[in-house]
Amino acid sequence: MSQSSRSGWLPLVVLALGTSMIVVDATIVNVAVPAIIADLGLTATDVEWVNSIYSLMFAALLIPLGRTGDLRGRRRLFASGVAVFLLASLLAAAAGSGPALIGARVVQGVGAAMVVPMTLAIINSTYTGRQRVIGFAVWGSVIGGMAGVGPLLGGWLVTEYGWRSAFWVNLPIGALILLGTLRVPDSRDEHAGGYDPLGIVLAVIGTTSVVFALIEGQKYGWLTPLRPADLLGVRFEGVTPVPFAFGIGVVALVALVLVERARQRAGRPVLVDLTLFALPSFRYGAMAAMVVALGEFGLILVLPLFLQSALGYSAFQTGLVIATLALGTFLAGGMVPGIARKAGSRSVVQIGIGLEVVGALGIALSLAPDMSAWRPVPWLVAYGMGIGFASAQLTSVLMADVPPRQSGQASGMQSTVRQIGAALGVAVLGAVLVTGLGSSVERRLDDFPAQVRTQVAHAVQESGGVAITALRDPAMRAAAVAASAETTRGVTLLTALILLAGVGATLLLPKGGAAAHGSDLPDPDDDTRPAAPETPYAERVPESRVPGGGSGGEATG
Repeated sequence: MSQSSRSGWLPLVVLALGTSMIVVDATIVNVAVPAIIADLGLTATDVEWVNSIYSLMFAALLIPLGRTGDLRGRRRLFASGVAVFLLASLLAAAAGSGPALIGARVVQGVGAAMVVPMTLAIINSTYTGRQRVIGFAVWGSVIGGMAGVGPLLGGWLVTEYGWRSAFWVNLPIGALILLGTLRVPDSRDEHAGGYDPLGIVLAVIGTTSVVFALIEGQKYGWLTPLRPADLLGVRFEGVTPVPFAFGIGVVALVALVLVERARQRAGRPVLVDLTLFALPSFRYGAMAAMVVALGEFGLILVLPLFLQSALGYSAFQTGLVIATLALGTFLAGGMVPGIARKAGSRSVVQIGIGLEVVGALGIALSLAPDMSAWRPVPWLVAYGMGIGFASAQLTSVLMADVPPRQSGQASGMQSTVRQIGAALGVAVLGAVLVTGLGSSVERRLDDFPAQVRTQVAHAVQESGGVAITALRDPAMRAAAVAASAETTRGVTLLTALILLAGVGATLLLPKGGAAAHGSDLPDPDDDTRPAAPETPYAERVPESRVPGGGSGGEATG
């Protein structure tokens, strides 16, 4: 009997709950920020770090902690991550100052980086055949759906019980997850040779620096400084830290590749097994995942801003609209396994991204200064269904040929690629939004004096549109709302074009094998794994030099 048969679906429920907790918490905090500012009296810098530090810690540690799970046990790291996240949630809920809250968010980022890669790795090593397809479908639906549910839940909690409830809510959920981990099978890379300290340092510096540059470029300026910056005790005044951070990150990542190649040739343990990129499914799947993440975050970034700042919706009302995206995602999750079995995983990914393109185009065409709340809803459902199809099966394609013993580091790498793609999407599309708002507002205020035009355009641009709600002159406000609709439409159309490029990236995915044909996957009751996925490793690197050597790493219950 296979391990998946012994375990049933309870492990998948536990892993899905763990993923849900991480995703929902990130979105809840975004909704809670205004209440946190009012209660703790945070400065603008404090607010920025409450969100940024979590993303930075999460992105920086995905690869090292993914490998740690391979070495020390994936269930153990998953349970430890949940415990760390709960401790951080307790600290955040009790925080009495900005620094205390920021410190708690640092610890939350560490816990999240322990949990997320382990969910994928455990699914990959526990389930086979059609059960694995279902497992990845559930995982993808949870990621996409909870991103839509989070703002709704956050708006309700913050409105009814205050911002601290956004963190308290994690405690009972986390306790259930910890109890459920007793039924999650453990697995590890039994042939792993040890740690790679230099690789860990380079990976952390590289990913942290690149993600920091992408997140903070809009604030500090990409090349021209927009404001002074105090970072790690160093004050940047008259110069922006962004190009320095990006340069350091690129150098560190290049050095990581060189170091890993050298260690691999010497037969020493490595943090990143570069031979994973010899697998076409992993290589091209990672490329497609980055492009899709870049595009998907465009809509999530701009639509809530438009609904709240231009149309005056409350956080809860905005959450209700965005939650329809989650409805589409969950609907798609139930349809994925059957379609994947008939058409193949690659086709499901292409259908999904195609639906996202259609949804983004529909939303763009429906945006108007006088639009009602229901107008974008059908397109949001279509967009959500696209996420449900694409996210689940893109992960399935990407992980299809990865040997189970290397699931942790592969999961960490794919999550890092998605994080960098998302950060790049926020940076690029955010820059387009801000620049477009300023120029569009100024153009539409022709009847006002030049000084007034400039001041209003600057205020709207700097706030990302939030300043629109403070405009009292009806003509001025109408012009700003129209400018916001025009700019949001442009960003959404650009999102559709980026996602269309994602469809092109999927054409590079292999047509044959488990990566493409769900129907070709082994029977779920078969204990054996196909040997074919190991072939690219043996062809490229002598077995004695492959980290861990040999085969196996099969999950143990």
